[in-house]
Amino acid sequence: MSEVLLIQGAAIEGGATADILVEDGRIAEVGSGLSRAGARRIDADGLIALPGLVDLHTHLREPGYEASETILTGTRAAAAGGFTAVFAMPNTSPVADVAGVVEQELALGEAAGYATVQPIGAVTVGQRGERLAELGAMADSRARVRVFSDDGFCVWDPLIMRRALEYVKAFDGVVAQHAQDPRLTEGAQMNEGVVSAELGLAGWPAVAEESIIARDVLLAEHVGSRLHVCHLSTAGSVDIIRWAKKRGIDVTAEVTPHHLLLTDELVRGYDARYKVNPPLRREEDVLAVREGLADGTIDIVATDHAPHPSENKTCEWAAAANGMVGLESALRVVHEAMVGTGLLGWSDVARVLSAAPARIGRLAGHGTPVAAGQPAELTLYDPRPSAPFTHDDLRGRSVNSPYLGRELPGRVLWTIHRGAPTLADGALVEGIGA
Repeated sequence: MSEVLLIQGAAIEGGATADILVEDGRIAEVGSGLSRAGARRIDADGLIALPGLVDLHTHLREPGYEASETILTGTRAAAAGGFTAVFAMPNTSPVADVAGVVEQELALGEAAGYATVQPIGAVTVGQRGERLAELGAMADSRARVRVFSDDGFCVWDPLIMRRALEYVKAFDGVVAQHAQDPRLTEGAQMNEGVVSAELGLAGWPAVAEESIIARDVLLAEHVGSRLHVCHLSTAGSVDIIRWAKKRGIDVTAEVTPHHLLLTDELVRGYDARYKVNPPLRREEDVLAVREGLADGTIDIVATDHAPHPSENKTCEWAAAANGMVGLESALRVVHEAMVGTGLLGWSDVARVLSAAPARIGRLAGHGTPVAAGQPAELTLYDPRPSAPFTHDDLRGRSVNSPYLGRELPGRVLWTIHRGAPTLADGALVEGIGA
């Protein structure tokens, strides 16, 4: 029998304070003055209780790239950041384009025990964009894949994209598109604009993202299928999604924490921690994606956690890999960029970092309200402290964080997955898993 937890005096989604009794993997009761003999008591005075965070866009690297991350180390990083579920992108080796690979990922996640790992299947064989992968077999597998993406590569061929959208309708799936026209970004190193011109780095134009999104929302409308746009980053992209939703097209979109906070001005130091795909954009784009998240045009925040070994980042800019780790810092960055600016409240944070990503990914048992009878997937967050983000905050295998040395608010203190702590008073719980 699992441990009984009594969380005392938490502000539920930033609202009224209450006690939360957790028993047998579920929330048994929510109320005031609760007690239970023998329960482990957690003093949550001043803490915000959120439904366990869900990341729709995580790179766990296993199988094939374990030097960067493993499913165990990646889910430990997730637990440290308050995440109880992560969707694992398919750019592994071998690529997750068949049932066997996604079932392997699922089993590794279950053995690790720190978070639910829900595999994402590739849209095309080997992510090469030439022919559809075994979408139906992955959907029917034990992993029950419902999200398909070639992330890292755009499904550029419009006929392949149309066929994928048609196919996933059969099992209520969704295609998550990496919106990047490959021809418009050949050799691109950073956002195309004033800074790229001054630095002499090849520019990555906003239209390379926006043109694919415009095409795909029209394809989704034509087919009548679900489309999800990964890591949206420009003001123009926000406008297109806003137009598509007003038209009634079934499209959802995500923004990363780093696109909510960081700009291309950071590239001036040639520090490859700031090299990412899509690139950091202008201040105007940052303000636009914040507004889009605040008004519901953008549905969720997803980390695009992309670990790399140090040698792939501590090198000249052009040779460096794209990507940033983000699981451990995501909630703190959203706090600064959205809550601290008054654009979102804590109930909104619960929506964009838990309820909506679970809904888009059709992940049962996650993203549910902090209420009696619901699964005990919880995050307890202290919004009061402020401290520099350091290597000590990183719990995965790689350290390519853009926030190292930056002052960030808040701290995740407890993460509770399936009724048991994976993070307790800020420390990872050891000995979890099979």
